[in-house]
Amino acid sequence: MGSSIKAMWTNRDIRNRILFTLFAFLVYRLGCAITVPDVNTTDLVAGLGDNSLFAMLNLLGGGGLEQFSVFALGVTPYITASIIIQLLSMDVIPSLTELSKSGANGRKKLDKYTRYLAVVFGFVQSMSLVYGFSQSYPGLIVGGVSPAKLLYISTIFTAGTMFLVWIGDQISVKGIGNGISMVIMAGIVGRMPQQFSAAWTSLAGGEAASGLWLFAAYVLFYLVIIVFVTLINTAELKIPIQYTSSSLAIQKSTKMNYLPLKVNSASVIPVIFAQSLMMAPLQIASFFPAKDWMTTMNSWLGMKTWYSLTIYVVLIILFTFFYTKMQINPEKVAENLGKSGAYIPSVRPGKQTEDYINKVLSRITVLGALCLAVIAVLPHLMPLVWPEMPGSMAIGGTGMIIVVGVALETVRQVQGLITQKSYKNYFEE
Repeated sequence: MGSSIKAMWTNRDIRNRILFTLFAFLVYRLGCAITVPDVNTTDLVAGLGDNSLFAMLNLLGGGGLEQFSVFALGVTPYITASIIIQLLSMDVIPSLTELSKSGANGRKKLDKYTRYLAVVFGFVQSMSLVYGFSQSYPGLIVGGVSPAKLLYISTIFTAGTMFLVWIGDQISVKGIGNGISMVIMAGIVGRMPQQFSAAWTSLAGGEAASGLWLFAAYVLFYLVIIVFVTLINTAELKIPIQYTSSSLAIQKSTKMNYLPLKVNSASVIPVIFAQSLMMAPLQIASFFPAKDWMTTMNSWLGMKTWYSLTIYVVLIILFTFFYTKMQINPEKVAENLGKSGAYIPSVRPGKQTEDYINKVLSRITVLGALCLAVIAVLPHLMPLVWPEMPGSMAIGGTGMIIVVGVALETVRQVQGLITQKSYKNYFEE
């Protein structure tokens, strides 16, 4: 561990990448504190925590939504656009499917279409948020909402989102980790001190010793989530494979190779999908006057009752299977094994290999989906079991899933850069 940290800072290229990433984080956090003109966020900050949908958007935006800052939307529109383009590329629109199979040039065009779609989504989401908030908080827009102000603020929000996408691209090229994921992680981590401070105030602010125990349980629960997420993200099943060779000596001297299949190949995407699907009707309903049917909808989709949490778990499991099939195609894996002259012992190449991989993948996905559902739903259960627990734990639990996943991927990339530089220095000697 110590040698790796030393190698990170002694190597000039890696050090510059880390410093550039930290500078990008600084720009992001400064932007989250810049409120758009003609906005009064006093009432918004006080009431945002009561709405779980907006609290999640605020979390992904690094707290920019409650400040109505230039980065209020974060990179959420770009994530939505990329998911939709990816879905449409799966034999839905033939032209997009062809581009996805056309190598680097095809991926560049798909990325361009994704950015165009992100602008549209960002503008539509900005318009709905500004209008909805102006109805819920009449004093939010100074001087009242008008078409000109609505268009003005929505343009700033959309421009802020695309600027964050550009920052993410720069981090991917000149910094460490996947840029978009690092921006999301920076927003969540930047909110953690405020979240723990609020939990300390609400749980241990008094003189009762029970408050200290509740805060200790709050912190311990976060540590358990971190350990559990780390285990799930690193767990994988290794399927032994062998390569055909005309030389028996080569076969004997070659170590056994494996085809690794991750238990949780879908990462945190199913959780985001499930929350978006449950919260979209609530977001639309919040723009209308309060009715009895809205109360019923909130009880079924608000993730504050046992039956709404049951729906949440079912959606996470379904989306886990769906996204895993998107990430890993058993037919292509079997085809690539055949092209490379590899095979699974006791399994015939071709269709039988495809069926075997599909069967194994389905079994481990069941475990991954259940573990992901447990991690996502437990923080929502805690406030139901212990009413003293703050509701922010539910939002923070989802955030920790994202943070741990991104952190693990970033550590792997840093280790790869260190190893690459070590080999380069060895051959230069």
